[in-house]
Amino acid sequence: MSSAAETKVLAVLEPVLLVAVPVVLVGCAAFNVENTALLTLLTVTAALVPFFFRFEKSHPKPRDIMPIVVLAAMAAVGRIIFAPFPDFKPVTAIVIVAAVTFGKESGFLVGALSALASNMFFGQGPWTPWQMYAWGLIGYLAGVLYERGFFERKNFVYVYGFVAAIFYGFILDSWYIVGFINPLTMRAVLLGYGAGLPFSLIHATSTVLFLIPLFGPWTRKLARIKVKYGLVSAPRDSE
Repeated sequence: MSSAAETKVLAVLEPVLLVAVPVVLVGCAAFNVENTALLTLLTVTAALVPFFFRFEKSHPKPRDIMPIVVLAAMAAVGRIIFAPFPDFKPVTAIVIVAAVTFGKESGFLVGALSALASNMFFGQGPWTPWQMYAWGLIGYLAGVLYERGFFERKNFVYVYGFVAAIFYGFILDSWYIVGFINPLTMRAVLLGYGAGLPFSLIHATSTVLFLIPLFGPWTRKLARIKVKYGLVSAPRDSE
């Protein structure tokens, strides 16, 4: 298969595998599948592969890799710095900035790499691929929404940041509930989501608080870097 054909296949696989994760999760819950935790872990890991493989197949130059690595490192360091304040973190805000500036694939990679890198400090485990998927998906969707012009106004960016952080918590809580709670009853589900909601609200609030000072200045500065070094075309200014 030629390189161009492989790229097209990977481009198709990306959204398919992203959607496959919640489908498998719901299917396991509906049919009470044994080894749900392992099956869903394998599915979410498979969803990460096309993004990294497609990026590697594009033979990126160091200047193309650097913004992704730097933003992922900043998100990881931000998460570590705010470790004393549970769920108060800048990661989601930085992932959104990356997606708006460099595109949906870069947004996914920044989200996934920030989770992987920061867990070198917090500890790796079966939760790591799920965190990589959740933050990566937030970046991917942010890039898609930006491409379609939904981020023309900053207020919508803030709304998305708030909802995205809630969504992150929902994904992680869903994995825990479906994979580790047995028997899976409505009461157990409600208790599981209820226990995680306060932390998700803190995460959502902190995301907006970080987006307010960071989104405008960072996207403008990163846009100038893109133009100066010929990375990709600069994004529209978000008013």
